[in-house]
This record gives sequence, C-alpha cells and structure tokens, in this order.
Amino acid sequence: MTIRDRAKGVLPEGVRTRVRGSLTRYGEWTSDQRPLPDFLIAGTKRGGTTSLWRYLLEHPLVPRLFPAWNTKTSHYFEDTFHRGEAWYRSHFPTRRQRRALERRHGGPTRVGEAAPLYMFHPLAPQRVADLIPEVRLIFLLRDPVERAYSHWKERRTEGKEPLDFAEALAREEERTAGERERLIAEPGYVSEAYDWYTYRARGRYLEHLEPWLARFDREQLLILPSETLYREPAATYARVLEFLGLPPYRLDRYEVFNDRRSSAMDPAVRDELTYYFAPHNDALAQRLGTSFDWSSR
Repeated sequence: MTIRDRAKGVLPEGVRTRVRGSLTRYGEWTSDQRPLPDFLIAGTKRGGTTSLWRYLLEHPLVPRLFPAWNTKTSHYFEDTFHRGEAWYRSHFPTRRQRRALERRHGGPTRVGEAAPLYMFHPLAPQRVADLIPEVRLIFLLRDPVERAYSHWKERRTEGKEPLDFAEALAREEERTAGERERLIAEPGYVSEAYDWYTYRARGRYLEHLEPWLARFDREQLLILPSETLYREPAATYARVLEFLGLPPYRLDRYEVFNDRRSSAMDPAVRDELTYYFAPHNDALAQRLGTSFDWSSR
C-alpha cells in the first residue's frame, strides 16, 4: 500500500492534494538520484499490459513507482512530456533504494512502467530513443478484432462512447481525422479522440511498431501475442523475466486484470473486421518472422 493509499479516507481532499504535491516536489528535488527506467511495457491497449505489469510488481526486484504516483505509468512520452525529465525521474526509486533491494534479495533490480499509448503515439518512439536509448521494450499484441471490441467495451463502460460498436467503427475516421497529424505538429497537444476512438487504427500493429524497430536494436524489443500470456502466463512471465535480466520467480496465481465480460460481437461486424485486418496481420507476421494465432479470412 502506498502513502497515497493510506492517506485516502483519513485525510480531507485538500490535504491529500497538498501531501501529493509535497511528495512530487521531493521526487523532483531528488531526481538526480533516481535512474531512468530499465523497461517499458509500451503496448498494446487492451492487450494484457495491466496484468503483466501487476505480475512484474510481485517480483521482489521490481520496485513500485514512487509513492506519490499510485499508477502504472507517467504518460511522460505522450501527454506529460512538457513536464520535463526531472518530473519523469521523480516517478522512480533512488539508487539507494534499489541497492537496498539488491542486497536484500541478491540480484539486480529492474524498474519500468506500463503505458499502452506509447506504442501508438507518433512522438513516443523518438522521445524514448533520445532519453533512454538502452531501454528494453515489451509489446503485447492481441488479435486486433478482439482488441477493438474490448477497447470499445472499456470506453462504453466509462461513459465515453455513446455509439454502438458498428457505428463507432463506421465513424472512426471522421471522429479522429487530423488528430495524429496535429499531435506531430503540436508536441504539447493532447487528443482524447486519438486515444478513445481509434478502434481499427490501433490494430494496424506494424505501422506503429516500425518506428520502434527503426530506432532500437531488435534485441531490445520483446514482442509477444497477448493470447500466449493468457494461455501460458507462467511460461510467458518467465520469458519476460529472462528478457529483463531478472532471476526466475514463480507467482502463486496469475490473475487477469481489467477483463470485461459482455455480449458476443455481432457476427457480421466480426467478419468485416477479420477481413479488414487480415492483410495487416500478414504483413506483421512476415516482418517479424513469426506467426499469430488470430482470426483469418
């Protein structure tokens, strides 16, 4: 439980805000003692990033983010880049804290964050490459048909999506027109539409992976099907730990987080999406030299 968690329910909102502000300032004042992250879980949205993040936090050599930040991400390389490097570093533990963990558990610590918009944001790859060129990057890729429907269900549940799934798909281009271009032209711009309503666009994985593949050595990228994480969580977790240079660690259970039950997708919509994504999936498999157990035409 973080300091912020303990403060909830016992302190008035104004006091909690001041406490968090003080912790944030402390984190920034000590930012030169806080190394940048070793890894990023950079995508994809609705692909199991929260589950993998929670599994990693159970490893004794993966510290949580600084107590002021009760979250899995800073959103730094997308929406909060203007706040600067000291603010970003404030999210992470100090060298002293990391060394204490290493002495206690006899291994190297690894620190990171999980931010599924990083993969999709047009400015994130270069920003990451400029600041942390040696970082390790993890991408979970889910069947884009299922990912799109899960994305819509999340927005619908949150009250941010008034349209049914078929209409939301039909109006995606209209609702998001020019948003990607504006994000590039105006680095401080934040686009809710680009985050909320990109059901098809986010599933064209290769076009969003290419900027990362162009800027980082292939050995720095671990690209996994989300379905493998769901079916074989222990084996997938072990593979991630090996990729990060962490000693093996087995969890008691592998809970699925943020799962959303609902009615089945309309078969006609499923067929249309399957046909739409098929050439994109084929290109992705060819580029990566791997196969994905996803819908086919």
